[in-house]
Amino acid sequence: MGLTAEDLRARVGTFITEYAGCPVEIERFERLSGGAIQENWALDLTVAAGDWAGRHKLVLRRDSQSTVAASHGRRDEFDLLKAAHAAGVTVPQPCFCCDDPEVIDGPFFIMHRVEGVAAGFRLVKAGPDPDLATQLGRDLARIHSIRPPRDDLAFLGPAPEHPARETVERFRRYLDALAAPHPVLEWGLDWLDRNAPDAEEVVLCHRDYRTGNYMVADGRLTGVLDWEFAGWSDPLEDIGWFFAKCWRFGAWDRDAGGIAGREDFLSAYEAESDRQVDRAAIPYWEVMAHVHWAVVACQQAERHVSGEEPSLELALTGQVVPELELEILSMTKEG
Repeated sequence: MGLTAEDLRARVGTFITEYAGCPVEIERFERLSGGAIQENWALDLTVAAGDWAGRHKLVLRRDSQSTVAASHGRRDEFDLLKAAHAAGVTVPQPCFCCDDPEVIDGPFFIMHRVEGVAAGFRLVKAGPDPDLATQLGRDLARIHSIRPPRDDLAFLGPAPEHPARETVERFRRYLDALAAPHPVLEWGLDWLDRNAPDAEEVVLCHRDYRTGNYMVADGRLTGVLDWEFAGWSDPLEDIGWFFAKCWRFGAWDRDAGGIAGREDFLSAYEAESDRQVDRAAIPYWEVMAHVHWAVVACQQAERHVSGEEPSLELALTGQVVPELELEILSMTKEG
């Protein structure tokens, strides 16, 4: 049985007190919404003295009961956050990471908390926002400025020689591990394999860069979130994921994450990166995005169905798979 919220609060308080070397008062310790794969806890505290003296609004991020394949551990995610922060990406400033499982029964890290709205349906409902798309295009270009090899990101492994085909093979392994068959997803993977492009370059990809994984306050991007799937890949993987219909939250005519048109996003990306994006190559990666999300949804649903982690949220996630399969068939009907 996991620790209670009261136990977590007490242990975190003890740890930070030792880390700061002076008294620490925790004023708020509350689990935030979302987080089927990881837990996020709001942590407001006051440090009495030293380098940390003052009041801080933070987030503690730790593992959920179980995870999905390819999700990084908290130490790796912390190092990714540090690399992104150094590259000028709009991310919460990382503070420190604890690998000692005895502290709160698993690794965790603490970062500064950013304010704003992340819920995709709310951001899309606000209407078109070309300025926000411009900010997001610039930030993605900054993420893609991080290139292998990097000693601080050695846990990502070597850069793939053929990102598209290696991604297809990874998803095949995930499907093979599931109890139920998914023939439409197998078809999608076959199509992706037959049409796999060569990569002109390999960069750090966020691999979950979409509406719903960034925060906005007063029209301003305040933080890119959820780095647990990042890895070396073709930069078009992130662009296809951001444009995918499944992440537009009903605003189907706004290709850039449901908030704006493609060119608002791509123009900003190109200006920041100083390189042109091959528009004709993006649809391939949009198919990849739908297959990717469908596989993850199947994995999350199986966590519930198998009894590993009974959860209404996980069960409902599985219900998006038929819609994704229909979109995959529609996008690949010519090939």
